[in-house]
Amino acid sequence: MTKKEEILKPYGSLDVLGYYSQVSQVLKKFLRGREIAVKVWLPKGIPFFLKRGSNSKPLFIEDLRDVNDKMLKLRAEHGLSDVGDKLTGKQALIWEYFVPRKLMDFFYACNGEHPGKPIDRIFIDIDKGKEVDSEIARKVAKELVNIIKQDEEFAKLIKFKIFLMWTGSSFHVYLLLDKNISLDFYNKHLAYHKNNPFDSFTGRWSAEIKKKLKLDVQGGHEKTPKHITLDPSGTPSGKLARVPFSLHMKKAREIDGVAVPLSEKELEDKKLIKRLKKLTPEEVLKSLNKYSKLL
Repeated sequence: MTKKEEILKPYGSLDVLGYYSQVSQVLKKFLRGREIAVKVWLPKGIPFFLKRGSNSKPLFIEDLRDVNDKMLKLRAEHGLSDVGDKLTGKQALIWEYFVPRKLMDFFYACNGEHPGKPIDRIFIDIDKGKEVDSEIARKVAKELVNIIKQDEEFAKLIKFKIFLMWTGSSFHVYLLLDKNISLDFYNKHLAYHKNNPFDSFTGRWSAEIKKKLKLDVQGGHEKTPKHITLDPSGTPSGKLARVPFSLHMKKAREIDGVAVPLSEKELEDKKLIKRLKKLTPEEVLKSLNKYSKLL
């Protein structure tokens, strides 16, 4: 891929595909075998739509190797129906997912696109309410990691490696498992039950964080403007999670962040949020080798 002055505007027209195809080169291991998806933002009518393997032919991260400059140039000047004969079948499918001249968030099926599959990674979203500052989310993510690592009861049940990610607004905490678990294991030990919050590790962890940090932290998946929610509900197969290096959209024409992987040490940095909020796609590409070591 040739160097462009603006990575999101190759050949003068908005197109996020060039950027996503470049970051895909270091995501092959992290996303191997997992269907990818996009959230396409629209300036009028419905705010967005999802393109994913459950409503379209599946697309995988390895497929983005078929993106090239010739394809990007065609996308800047033509519609898919006009140049379909100049594309491979895979390139046409990529085009259908990554719509030209639109901003889009990049997602993937965390444990596979269809329900009932084994779980090999636990995904906890530090879901920040609109009125909650990202610095609060950093403190919660830091404390959650510490609590998980110190939880001897949890360690007896499962072995894992922690993976951390800034989403562009808040944080995701992953537990990458040594062995697969079943949906029954997830429902028994991790799914949050509002009527019996202390039955799950999620409920107990959120209560411990709330007590220690004196913050409005709760378990579950209900979004509230003034709370931080520890939400593991994206874990079961059939659910989507944000891809590392995804753009984070505030609205159809505005990017307000970029997702990147983080080290545990970085969560200690009180200036972390300020630095992360300044990240641009261009800066991410310059540091891609550094970030790839965390994947």
